[in-house]
Amino acid sequence: MRILPALARGPAGLGEVAEDLGVHKSTALRLLRTLHEQGFVYRQQDGRYRLGARIFALAAEAIENLDIRGIAHPHLVELNRLTGHTVHLALHQDDEVVYVDKVDSRYPVRMYSRIGRPVPLTVAAVAKLLLADLPEAERRALADRIDYPAYTARSTPDAQAFLRELDLVREQGWATDFGGHEESVNCVGAPVRGPDGRVVAAMSVSAPTVVVGADALLELLPLVRRSADTISREYSGAARDPDQDADQGPVQEPAQEPVQEPAQEDTP
Repeated sequence: MRILPALARGPAGLGEVAEDLGVHKSTALRLLRTLHEQGFVYRQQDGRYRLGARIFALAAEAIENLDIRGIAHPHLVELNRLTGHTVHLALHQDDEVVYVDKVDSRYPVRMYSRIGRPVPLTVAAVAKLLLADLPEAERRALADRIDYPAYTARSTPDAQAFLRELDLVREQGWATDFGGHEESVNCVGAPVRGPDGRVVAAMSVSAPTVVVGADALLELLPLVRRSADTISREYSGAARDPDQDADQGPVQEPAQEPVQEPAQEDTP
């Protein structure tokens, strides 16, 4: 990887790269070819090498993702305070949707999840939100190449059902997972949008059924959507829209239900 910092100083020929690395030209050429195939290095017409476009794309994506996480985190904490349940933030990376932030439930019984771990694409609410925003051709291509594990009886069975679900999510602007991955866990989620209106992240509230039922969790959807919209405005640098807040109704802290004795505790 020492090649990349070297080329960041400017284009360099094969001999310069080999000398900088302290290796034979044949070794430097092999490394450069590998990086060129991946788009990290580009060979100019004069034979010199420079950083490829993919480096800049990855850097921009990394900065964007770090920004969205930093902006979102206080709102995840506040949503967790209001609901008491586990709150997640997720991003779409290649063919995976990954949790990038999490605030744990205050209840002794909670769902198990881990930052950095991919979520099940075909059932997770955050995955549906992110994938539903893809262009139609990309959605169909993705639906055709992924698998459809039968996690539970409520899991998405095939590509056609998955595409129908994504169409619904795209139309209504929110998503659920009611026992699709684990029968005892429910989830509601909302999208975070960038300046162009495209979905850049998704957030969700999740809880075991022993803590709160699906209907009661769905009642928290206005809070989730409000949080997602606030993050979207801050991320986009937009002003607060009071009319949008009015459409979603007044903020009310949900009544806390008594918690039953835990059947299983979360394991970090």
